[in-house]
Amino acid sequence: TVHPHEKLHPGSAPCVCSKYETMPPKKAQKDTSALPLSAKFARCKNTLSMGFVGLPNVGKSTITNLLCGANHAEAANYPFCTIDPNEVQCIVPDQKFKYLVDTWKSPSIIPAALKVVDIAGLIKGASEGAGLGNAFLSHIAAVDGIFHLVRAFESDEIIHVDDSIDPVRDLDTIQSELCLKDQSVMENVVNIEKERVRKEKGLSRSADVPLSETFQSAFDKVNKLLAAQTPVQTGSFTEGEIELIRDWGLITTKPQVYVVNMTKKSFIRKGSKWLPKIKEWVDSHGGGTIIPMSAAFEQEYADLAGDAAAQKAFLDECTAEAAKLGLKGPGFACKSVIPRMIRAGRDALCLQSFYTMGPKEVRAWTIQRGTLAPQAAGVIHTDFEKGFIKAEVCNFEDFKKLHGGEKSVAKVKEAGKYRQEGKSYVMQDGDICVFMHNIAKGKK
Repeated sequence: TVHPHEKLHPGSAPCVCSKYETMPPKKAQKDTSALPLSAKFARCKNTLSMGFVGLPNVGKSTITNLLCGANHAEAANYPFCTIDPNEVQCIVPDQKFKYLVDTWKSPSIIPAALKVVDIAGLIKGASEGAGLGNAFLSHIAAVDGIFHLVRAFESDEIIHVDDSIDPVRDLDTIQSELCLKDQSVMENVVNIEKERVRKEKGLSRSADVPLSETFQSAFDKVNKLLAAQTPVQTGSFTEGEIELIRDWGLITTKPQVYVVNMTKKSFIRKGSKWLPKIKEWVDSHGGGTIIPMSAAFEQEYADLAGDAAAQKAFLDECTAEAAKLGLKGPGFACKSVIPRMIRAGRDALCLQSFYTMGPKEVRAWTIQRGTLAPQAAGVIHTDFEKGFIKAEVCNFEDFKKLHGGEKSVAKVKEAGKYRQEGKSYVMQDGDICVFMHNIAKGKK
């Protein structure tokens, strides 16, 4: 019999991810107790995406190109050069995965990736259709998290849609448009809920439809946040309210990572007059991660790809430039922040990896935090979830410490660090797994 994983991934090693045994359990549910609010609003899937949102000409396409290491998005000095969203896959920097790859030296190597969407620039009035507003807002609604990019660099060559540089004003503009779009969605929420209740209770069109306290509470909280230009995902809600709000499809329930595109000089100095003002704005609008970066710096570094010595010389030169200004120490060592951005996007979406490994393939699989073992098995193949029996698991650090250079978990087992876990096991970041399952012949 051909193993289902072998059918799905020809050439891979089925022995490292599953074995056959008996009866499938009932389908497990995800443990969301430890997740941040934005993740509880998210769709329950493992192929989540981040989207770049910002005004035109702030560097979205350039940075998207840099994130994936290739020119997938058209980068041009024109406000609407990116009309259709460009999707790219960004390899997730992962030292654990690299260690497993170096250990096994398997012919097939499949790292984790983060999908990033480059969305064309919004302008003031987009929520009412200005520019290409409505189309862009629908593209934002289709992603699961937002890289909110603002421009903090001057350039005579790259025009600003508002003719001047003011990232705080730009933050206000974008946040306002997203909140206004959500407010327009909220106008129909009551009618949709009444229609749902009417059908559920079999009420006539003329009947007075009662709305639950939970619905009214969620509705009022959301409207109050939106009126204050504050993202819904920063609010405080009960589990019942979250269940309702999740179905409303609001843009501001999505997690946001704020990215500040500065000049190369400001990035080297690790400072800009705008950064304190941006932090103050972010803190007053619910808080969030802020990543200062320079597309100009990153582009110069990326242009030297393939020449490690030249890249090191470039970083050393930039670090020396900072030292001349009295900016010394590890905190002022210049390095690319592209890996940090990818990790920040992944963290915002609450994604993590588990690994399968063997002589034919080493692979990182992406799941959301809180995923239970049967659901993780289902990421490899749906049959693994349907017929899940148990998972054999070892922690990456235990493997690294104990395997003694061998391409095997034998010494991990000898040390008692190789565990069997059942259907209620919550997967941990960096787990190395073998899933045991059984699907009776003729049944799917």
